[in-house]
Amino acid sequence: MKIRPKEYKCPLEATMDIIGGKYKGVIIGHLIDKTLRYSELQKLISHATPKMLIQQLKELEADGIIQRKLYPVVPPKTEYSLTERGKTLVPAIVELNKWGINYLKEENIYCEYLSKNK
Repeated sequence: MKIRPKEYKCPLEATMDIIGGKYKGVIIGHLIDKTLRYSELQKLISHATPKMLIQQLKELEADGIIQRKLYPVVPPKTEYSLTERGKTLVPAIVELNKWGINYLKEENIYCEYLSKNK
């Protein structure tokens, strides 16, 4: 687990430390208004290695952004959803997504998401 500093120079530094992982914002975005199993997240974020995805999920869970529910069945079933703290990030993630859409369109950069959601 990542060890957090005892102090930060500014609030944005703390925020980026918590959500600034390579896939953390994407994970939060996929969990807006839904609960997903690990396998579903893995399909949605297919370019993330299993090790990296698990690491990012564990860090988000440790920071109280997501919750993990493990069902005692065979094979194991694990579901992830946003906590109340995680839900407070939704407006920021939505705005970052809008910014990304505009940037990709302005720069004429291909995005699979945009081609599916025309």
